[in-house]
Amino acid sequence: MQLLYQTHSPYARKALVFAHEAGLAVRLQVIHQETSPTQKNATVFAQNPLGKVPVLLREDGDAIFDSDVICAYLDSLAERSLYPAGGEEKWAALRLQALAQGLCDSGIALRWERTRRPEALRYEPLAQGHELKLRTTYDWLEDQADFSGEVHIGHIALATALDWLAFRELPDFREGRPRLEKWFAGFAERPSMKATPLSGETQD
Repeated sequence: MQLLYQTHSPYARKALVFAHEAGLAVRLQVIHQETSPTQKNATVFAQNPLGKVPVLLREDGDAIFDSDVICAYLDSLAERSLYPAGGEEKWAALRLQALAQGLCDSGIALRWERTRRPEALRYEPLAQGHELKLRTTYDWLEDQADFSGEVHIGHIALATALDWLAFRELPDFREGRPRLEKWFAGFAERPSMKATPLSGETQD
């Protein structure tokens, strides 16, 4: 299988970290593809009409996107599932994954309003709104998230989101949140995270 990837995408990294945790990374050929909302990458658009990575190219089926669907597909190939089977554990894991997705979405939007959009077109109230979402989610994670138990999809999604936020020097989730900081520091030492470092800048 081929994974169309980007070394500075939190979504692509989530899929690759998941593959490592599921014991499937050896079955992937990882191919970097530079994408941005302002530049068309014909190779990626040919496989995903949204023009976004990650995209999983299978030998015996259609391309799969986005990261949530790729992780679910990889899980179907793994010997041990990284999704809790049911009950409250399942919903807690999926909720954590949704929060991680939202952190990435708001982080990207905040970067647009603070650094990427031409200065004359930036809208500071919108930037402040996205920053508020980041900070309130950090507080919720510090106070309410359950980090116990075996590694699951929620943990993977959250760790890769937080690492990307730190990589982009967005509001620091570690300030005044010792429980969240301790959990992340431990997860960041996992071989799956060490094998998939973030790097590079968006090319608009």
